[in-house]
Amino acid sequence: MTILYRIICIIFGYGFGLIQTAYLYGKIKNIDIRDYGSGNSGTTNAMRVLGKKAGLITFIGDLGKAILCSVLILVLFQYGMGYSSDYVLLLRFYGGVGVVLGHNFPFYMNFKGGKGIAATSGVILSLGDYKLILIELAIFIGVTLITKYVSLGSLCIMAAFFIQVVIYNELGILGFKNNLHLTGEHRIEMYIIVLFIAALAWYKHRANIKRLLNGTENKIGSKKSKTSNDAQ
Repeated sequence: MTILYRIICIIFGYGFGLIQTAYLYGKIKNIDIRDYGSGNSGTTNAMRVLGKKAGLITFIGDLGKAILCSVLILVLFQYGMGYSSDYVLLLRFYGGVGVVLGHNFPFYMNFKGGKGIAATSGVILSLGDYKLILIELAIFIGVTLITKYVSLGSLCIMAAFFIQVVIYNELGILGFKNNLHLTGEHRIEMYIIVLFIAALAWYKHRANIKRLLNGTENKIGSKKSKTSNDAQ
């Protein structure tokens, strides 16, 4: 049954991930976002193609679907079915995987979606750990402002997410409200899930990584080229 619940949470999350904010917003404006800019259905490309308002709406939408998924899993399995908070935390991570997969690989868009940064940010926010949130935000802002590379800031927070979850859980300080701490198989399972999410983000940014290494990645404020540094 526990395996079934994990699968259900992934499917549940995938359904939320299918809410492609940039794509849907573009359709309202009679534009297929995939035909413009980087062709990516994410925040950066939405902002580039449709403006700052579209970028903000896309970010909030992609962030919100991950938070909503996590909250509903919490309500269903912990408050509704009475499972322990540590087990439900694990299920929320499975839901997060589903959201990112749905966002990155929506079946109705030929599996071409975004890159999962905003969706993963929603997963991070849903944990309610202010330490995790503030450090991730500081890393993204700091790296992006210093280097002018949005993609590098995104890659750094994905790596930091995995490192922080491992450190905080080992120290028993993961979870702002409940001081959650996973042990045994659940502990290793959570690490694998978070590592998968982070690795998937790096995989989706492989073209950005290549351009960063070659020195051809677009910086904030630089003249746009045909090759985009879309990080969302």
